[in-house]
Amino acid sequence: MEDQEQFQDLENQKHPQLIVTEDMRSYIYDMAKWANFLGIVGFVISAFLLLAALTVGPTINANPEMGKMLGQLGAMDGTTISIVFLFYGLLIFYPSLLMVRYAMKAKQGVLYGEQENLNEAMNRLKSLFKYFGVLAIVFIGLYVVTLFSAVLGGI
Repeated sequence: MEDQEQFQDLENQKHPQLIVTEDMRSYIYDMAKWANFLGIVGFVISAFLLLAALTVGPTINANPEMGKMLGQLGAMDGTTISIVFLFYGLLIFYPSLLMVRYAMKAKQGVLYGEQENLNEAMNRLKSLFKYFGVLAIVFIGLYVVTLFSAVLGGI
């Protein structure tokens, strides 16, 4: 019996429980409020970009003089402009959605002491950071390709 208790003590030492202090709960709650705010701002920006995708492109196609007023951006076809705006809107919408979902689950987890909601919130936060990491890798790759093509083009 005593050996079994010692074994359980050793088992607990190998896998200590994580303790969430009141300060940590306060920080998570504050982060959730800011994430909710930033998510809502992201939704508004996405809505404006979607609205621009649905209006600017057809306007340029209908009236080519409008394209001249946009300078180099207006040199593109109206459909291309619509696709670019739609693409940017989707790029902003997804992390905004993750932030709002994180905020909702984090607030519930912290306020009501629900471990499942806090786990789900941390999963959303992980997905958000993974999204920005992949986006950073893509942009770095595009910069390298651009630099490489500029060097080859100069030769």
